[in-house]
Amino acid sequence: MIRIRRLNYFDIPKISKMIEYLDSDDGVRFKKDLSHETIALIQSCLPLKYRFLPESYVLINDKEIHGIITVVPTSGNPYKINITRLIFRNNSYDIGKQLVEFVIARYGARGANSFFVTVDSCHEELLQLFMQGCGFRQCSYENLWKIENFNPETHFSAAFRICQNSDAKAVSRLYNSELKSHFKPSLDRIKQEFSEPFFNGLTNFYKNRYVLEEPTKHRIIAYLSITTSDNRNFIIDMSLNEGYQISYDEVINFALEEISRRKTNFTAFIKHRQYTKNADTFEEYLHKRNLNCIQTKCVLVKDFYKPVKQEQNILQVFLLGENKVVN
Repeated sequence: MIRIRRLNYFDIPKISKMIEYLDSDDGVRFKKDLSHETIALIQSCLPLKYRFLPESYVLINDKEIHGIITVVPTSGNPYKINITRLIFRNNSYDIGKQLVEFVIARYGARGANSFFVTVDSCHEELLQLFMQGCGFRQCSYENLWKIENFNPETHFSAAFRICQNSDAKAVSRLYNSELKSHFKPSLDRIKQEFSEPFFNGLTNFYKNRYVLEEPTKHRIIAYLSITTSDNRNFIIDMSLNEGYQISYDEVINFALEEISRRKTNFTAFIKHRQYTKNADTFEEYLHKRNLNCIQTKCVLVKDFYKPVKQEQNILQVFLLGENKVVN
């Protein structure tokens, strides 16, 4: 008999056997994430708006675990759900489909309105599972560029400061303004997503956030985040106001200096989001600096329907899929 339930502590030995094929880093990270499951069981009793920890589910058949899926509510916006892990036995794509459909139904019934997943572009079967099997659509791409032998032309670092929760509204406005118009309905972010979470110490990653202000008007013109899940590999992500000539060299210099303050040996990567207005200019810069793109991931989205705003007592109309009314 097939059933899907929450992962519990007693499943860990069986899961450890399943993930023996993972490289050492992925395996250690996964087992570390499982240690949070006891706390996550407590939050499962709470409404969706109060959840913040990853939650995992397993598919059981004849008392054997055949698949695992992990979801994480977006920090500051728990109604936006991220699928961060999907594991199933070799070529058992139907198991993966059942797990994805399960979490969509479960969290959708609790109020979630958007589901996101990033899939390596080389995994064609997995892309097909999400897009053709589960109704996701490909929105755009995110690339990781490894920083090696970085030789910038400008060595002066931009005067960033620590981002405060009071900056969240301005940062949200900056981030959304830099999205290409046709990506905004699915990828825009609310201000709460740029605030420091109250239970930040319980998250499975560590993030430093910075902002750069225009000197005279004190207007935020750049946002920078540095994220790590293992304190060894750091991902640099930036949002820059295209109306200002902000040097990429200076931003990256600042980020590398901040990382080097806490780590002597580290590997840094730059996230390149192809759904931003300056994506092409930024890519040209990365090529100019002789950096290498080591990973390309497809951003897949599944949105629930959103009702059209009504002006009179007429028939209620719904827009399905990717459509969204702009207020």
